[in-house]
Amino acid sequence: MNPKLSAVKGMNDILPPDSARWEWFEQQVRELMRLYGYRNIRTPIVEPTPLFVRGIGEVTDIVEKEMYSFTDSLNGEALTLRPENTAAIVRAAVEHNLLYDGGKRLWYCGPMFRHERPQRGRYRQFHQVGAEALGYAGPDVDAELILMARRLWDMLGLRGLRLEINCLGHAGERARHRARLIEYFEAHAQQLDDDARRRLYSNPLRILDTKNPAMQQLVEQAPRLLDELESESREHFEQLQALLRAAGQDFVVNPRLVRGLDYYNLSVFEWVSEHLGAQATVCAGGRYDGLIEQIGGKPAPACGWALGIERVLDLLAQAERQPAAQLPDAYVVLAHAPALHQALQTAEALRAAGMQVVMNAGGGSLKSQMKRADASGARFALIFGEQEWMAGEVGLKSLRQGGQQQQRSVALQPPALLLQSLAPAAPSARLE
Repeated sequence: MNPKLSAVKGMNDILPPDSARWEWFEQQVRELMRLYGYRNIRTPIVEPTPLFVRGIGEVTDIVEKEMYSFTDSLNGEALTLRPENTAAIVRAAVEHNLLYDGGKRLWYCGPMFRHERPQRGRYRQFHQVGAEALGYAGPDVDAELILMARRLWDMLGLRGLRLEINCLGHAGERARHRARLIEYFEAHAQQLDDDARRRLYSNPLRILDTKNPAMQQLVEQAPRLLDELESESREHFEQLQALLRAAGQDFVVNPRLVRGLDYYNLSVFEWVSEHLGAQATVCAGGRYDGLIEQIGGKPAPACGWALGIERVLDLLAQAERQPAAQLPDAYVVLAHAPALHQALQTAEALRAAGMQVVMNAGGGSLKSQMKRADASGARFALIFGEQEWMAGEVGLKSLRQGGQQQQRSVALQPPALLLQSLAPAAPSARLE
């Protein structure tokens, strides 16, 4: 016997009925993006490795430790399974000159890959939805993206998500802050852990994002980037706060919020939950005005966010919001083999009219087929026996309300009386 093969650790199958929640969530996302005028974009899962090294930052955890990178055996090209999608969206926008006639509002949905230790809310293949507004400079777009996420929480019926915001300023402001951070942490070198020592001179801002409890007090007392902001950055951040207040959105200014990607500037934000353990961030993003130029395009501003689908679905499961079962309207029972053609034609006519119809497969006695029909959750069994076949009819048996079997003609396409008997159709998928 051949050994059984299993999925790669941290890369999970999504099976029915769990997949129904994914489908429902994706429907809500499509509707959300329609409401805000964002258009779908789809980029390859595999991208050139230099795209992420240049875009995300060479000394970030993602590039240093987490990317699935390999060399193409045919041409020697360095390739990577995308660990995030913003850099790829910008690459596509630059390559295809998407901004030639003005800004673009784009969204995506798909798998990302990071070689991390699998745990709740963090997988090696995980899925994200993202919204990217390319070519728009003002804080109004920052606010739009934040409020878009809020609307999604309302559509999903999620409560208790907290919004945290910060401002990272521009390059000069971050350079001054960087120098002060290095000086501060050098003076407390004995309190730094290994990761902090490694980042001290390459990317000291990332020390502020440490999850080490022993370093929290040290980080809290570190110099704040907000104190380095000049008038332009400060005004942008104040306008964003004013827009959020006007929209009735509560928020917390978190001066230690830095994000794990080097391309961010000015506004950054996170939606966080207290119900996900260590992986508290559900949705995060901010402004990345320099990334388009960094990847080879003409300078243009940009802002966006990404959310982890697995984390959102975890919250939905905790709230015990389950998709309503997508049950068939009818189950076709074939009790007379010569009636197969008639049964197939009738099933196709009903499907063309919008009915969900399941055909029995694999044969079986009338009794066993009726058991399958009942187990399917269908409201009706459509029974094609010898007498029905000879009369051009189908037996209609209610599986949920009982009663006597009735006969319906299948002569019309679609069979009008049969359609009338099956209506109303089963409800579409929703969360309850």
